[in-house]
Amino acid sequence: MNAPVRLGVLAWTVARNRTIDDYAHHLDALVAEAAPRADLLLMPEYACMEAAAALTGRPDPAAELAAVCQQSDAILEIMRQAAQRHRVWLMPGTLPRPEASGIRNRAPLIAPDGRIAFQDKHVMTRFETESWGVRAGNPPGVFETPWGRIGTSVCYDSEFPMLARAQIEAGAWLVLVPTCTDSLHGFNRVRISAQARALENQCFVAVSPTVGDAPWLATLDENHGCAGVYGPVDRGFPADGIMAEGRLDEGGWIFTTLDPATLDAVREQGAVRNCRDWPTTVPAAGSLPFDT
Repeated sequence: MNAPVRLGVLAWTVARNRTIDDYAHHLDALVAEAAPRADLLLMPEYACMEAAAALTGRPDPAAELAAVCQQSDAILEIMRQAAQRHRVWLMPGTLPRPEASGIRNRAPLIAPDGRIAFQDKHVMTRFETESWGVRAGNPPGVFETPWGRIGTSVCYDSEFPMLARAQIEAGAWLVLVPTCTDSLHGFNRVRISAQARALENQCFVAVSPTVGDAPWLATLDENHGCAGVYGPVDRGFPADGIMAEGRLDEGGWIFTTLDPATLDAVREQGAVRNCRDWPTTVPAAGSLPFDT
């Protein structure tokens, strides 16, 4: 059964790590800060790549990826321990995971008891494909949580409506979007997409970005965005659909409590019924004749 959730969403300021323990301490401090105010925490895509500075000692995208992949088990354990220590549900951002068929960009959701489930990124950016060789992973799915089903669209995935829609049709009422964008263009693509997904599915969508300059890293050298949570644009919700939002390029947590019952109400009683009216089939577009 769906239930309200206290959600914390982070704009992660990239730090300089000189040891892998520095990354562990940074992650743990952020979780410790938010845990008293939230039950579910969302962090950005590739946030763990800040650990690459401790592993390579020089900015090199290929070396950074290889180093983090080599340490991915250790990094995942650091993430698991943070969730267990602070008794929260944690999506600690994504991490590259080497698999037999190639590298995947995986978003773990970690339960307070240490159980982990993964949602892989489905559509790769040009950088991921052309520079890193990261491959599409598992298809869109949903996480079973104490608050009901939750989906995840990793960064670029949020720009493709059918991916989030598959999760909504599977019962998700909240979609988490961990993201990492190195320009305002990239951030605004994700932000606008998140708002569109919230509007068309009458659901909640949360966006967690990396922020700040980190010239000591090739992978996270420049980062732009703001944390945000978006909902339907209809009666009972803010007129702009913004449930909570941080300041552009400013690190830190935002918090909000989301109630799925408000979505049930707007889907039935709203001025429009976007979720219900989603077209199941769309015929091919043809030419429209002018009068003669």
